[in-house]
Amino acid sequence: MVEPKLVELARDGARAYTAHLAAPDGGRKPAILILSEMFGLNGPMKDFARHYAARGHCTMVPDLFWRTETPGGLGYDEKGFALAWARIRDFDIDACAGDMRLAAAALRREPACNGKVAALGFCMGGRLAFVAAARAGVDAAIGLYGLNVSKHLHEVPAITVPTHLHYGEKDEHVPPAEIEAVARGVAANPNIAIWRYPGAGHSFFNKVRPTYDPAAAAAAAARIDAVLAAL
Repeated sequence: MVEPKLVELARDGARAYTAHLAAPDGGRKPAILILSEMFGLNGPMKDFARHYAARGHCTMVPDLFWRTETPGGLGYDEKGFALAWARIRDFDIDACAGDMRLAAAALRREPACNGKVAALGFCMGGRLAFVAAARAGVDAAIGLYGLNVSKHLHEVPAITVPTHLHYGEKDEHVPPAEIEAVARGVAANPNIAIWRYPGAGHSFFNKVRPTYDPAAAAAAAARIDAVLAAL
């Protein structure tokens, strides 16, 4: 794997839209656009990028909070939680859709990309993966424990690529009513699949979180691999 690096995707005055890029040494496979939790471009998200790059996928984690007053990554401590909730309160989803499209286009230009890009999002990024499927021109989208996906059900007809949503049935931030609303809202679109994990809570895929669930994470990882293998 090539040493990960920080790349600049755009600039608005003094603000730079940057991304963490991890690339394999060679080969051509689908690229992965990682859409972070509300904690942004932090260590665990970079670890995901390195993991998939080591498996041959050019992987990028953009700083989707570059337009906010607190860009970059946050920790999982009390201060990090407070800042994370504050900055998603007024987050500009529409502007982010353009940012994701820009990042996907940059990934397609990477030598190790076969021309296909899959969005892989967690928590808030799970919601953004759904938006990316509808608006950002990705070739597949996978959202894990996405917050408030039901707010985008009007975009279901625009989704023409494989889009998978993964939910833990014991998620303290995504209640059963939200999961059921999403399931009903996407049922008519054959491109969208929903996977449920009994007993799993929020952030079940993140090894550093107390709700990490190895069995659910392994099952979700296999399903993610199947999506990537089909691109």
